[in-house]
Amino acid sequence: MVEKVSMRAVRIYRYGGPEVLTYETDAPEPALTSDSVLIETVATSVNPIDWKVRSGARQKDFPLDLPAILGKDVSGIVQAVGDAVRTFRPGDRVIALAEATYAERVVVRADTVTHLPEGVDPIDAAALPLVSMTGEQLVRIATGVAAGQVILVTGALGSVGRAAVHTARELGARVIAGVRARQSAEAATLGVDGVLALDDEDAINRLDRVDGVADTVGGEIAAKLFEKVKAGGRFGYASVLPDGVAARIPDIQVTRVFARPDASKLREFADNVRDGRFVLPISARMPLSDARAAHERLEKGGGGKIVLVL
Repeated sequence: MVEKVSMRAVRIYRYGGPEVLTYETDAPEPALTSDSVLIETVATSVNPIDWKVRSGARQKDFPLDLPAILGKDVSGIVQAVGDAVRTFRPGDRVIALAEATYAERVVVRADTVTHLPEGVDPIDAAALPLVSMTGEQLVRIATGVAAGQVILVTGALGSVGRAAVHTARELGARVIAGVRARQSAEAATLGVDGVLALDDEDAINRLDRVDGVADTVGGEIAAKLFEKVKAGGRFGYASVLPDGVAARIPDIQVTRVFARPDASKLREFADNVRDGRFVLPISARMPLSDARAAHERLEKGGGGKIVLVL
């Protein structure tokens, strides 16, 4: 008889508010497969998609098999590897964009995992995977921006926005940071070529047409900025684009981004963190057992990422 191994985890048994998050010490450990690694979690992080999935608002895009463990980010130590895995060994420090990461141990397909470089705090590194891959793919894949082209990144001071700005600058694009007017001075510190006040109607009207938009805000602001893309340009979004907007200008290519794991790109971001070339603000570090409080805090809004520490 095989002994069942339990672990600490936060699970939900139904959709609802933060109160449905249940901290447990006897959740079942995930099973290792031949092409995966078992990671002992050092930290995970809370993303807006977590509470949207938890509430049931995103059931269509991200259906759950309840009871379920939320979470997309993991930073930790490899505990075991599958029979087919040759690139990792127990003791390796790693990070990954994964699933079910509000847990003491996580199983992740090996080809989506990357080593964490020396000099990067493994706790803070847990904030990287989802936001960096979303921002990177918004720019590189959805807008396809090239060196010298002009790209507008909305919500540029948010975690995904910062990653999008960083990627666009790495590609040699001219970047306009879209933020609230009161954030203009802070946005200028991102090294962008210009700042647009998204809550200033006149400023939006004066904006020259751009080659692409990487939108992290959605809603009516996204609809207004869609009109500012050049014919033949591209509009990428990670939030919600109102119905009918994409049909207004058929010449604009519209792409919605759901971040996909990309181990090599994630490693690039981790290296850039190590080298001081990319900074992702962390607003709070909380124990996994405080996941409810973390969700409550996130839903109220505010800057920076919340990391859950094991």
